[in-house]
Amino acid sequence: MPPTSEPQEALLIHGAGDVSLDPTYISTYRTAGYGYAWSGLAGLFQRDDLTVVNVECPVSDLGSKVAGKEFSFRGDPAALPSMRSAGVEVGNMANNHAYDYGTEALVDTRHNLQAAGIAPVGAGRDAREANEPAIFHLKGWTIAVVGLDQVIDPDYEVATATKPGTADGHDFDAMLAAVGAAKARADLVVVDIHWGVELDTVPRAYQVTDGHELVDAGADVVFGGHSHRLQPLEMYKGRPIFYSLGNFVWPNFSSAGSTTAVAEVRITPAGVFTARLLPAYIEAPGHPVLRGS
Repeated sequence: MPPTSEPQEALLIHGAGDVSLDPTYISTYRTAGYGYAWSGLAGLFQRDDLTVVNVECPVSDLGSKVAGKEFSFRGDPAALPSMRSAGVEVGNMANNHAYDYGTEALVDTRHNLQAAGIAPVGAGRDAREANEPAIFHLKGWTIAVVGLDQVIDPDYEVATATKPGTADGHDFDAMLAAVGAAKARADLVVVDIHWGVELDTVPRAYQVTDGHELVDAGADVVFGGHSHRLQPLEMYKGRPIFYSLGNFVWPNFSSAGSTTAVAEVRITPAGVFTARLLPAYIEAPGHPVLRGS
């Protein structure tokens, strides 16, 4: 672990689930503007130290739709300033929709996130960039955020040494290596991982095993997603694993899909973790609203 040059203070970190920035999918973008998506959170992400969300679409005007996909999304780069103003610092691209418009849009999404002041993780021009953590120096801590994608759609979307894509696919050893490399550079490692099976309300046994191995490899916080349903929080060796944070800025198709939460992690100066799920509900398309604590 690298030495810190100043006293470590208490940290507050939030994570949220799937965010769509596609105005053809989120009807309220056209009627209420991009800021409406974040207006039900009472400034929660603006008051913390770090917020990570899963960006479930390329955010680019470039590229062409990849053939054979049941659902394809294209986010509007004009939506990014509102997301950043709401307090989001990290956008995870490690998911099964980052590749919807091919490599050109994927690489451009990284550029557009960075231009908006949001750190992209989990996808890139090659495997090295896809596994590269976002590094933050906050309150005496060095924090690395890593994005990982086990859900491959299409099956050739994984980044290689010579091709853009998402991070690691079914190569779990590569994921563990990415976490270990991030831990060598940071005091704390936050992992945002796309895994599991759609509509599951509890993790599969392999996810529990993988989650534990990620912590053993150096992850201090694990934010999961892909099931489009909220799943439980587990504390393992004093570290929180949020198996799925469900939908967030997403259509309100059903009560089950609209029931969601924000992951909240507090870390004391001594490195003690507490975690909880802050209840929320998607009350209108793309409009999650906090519901008490």
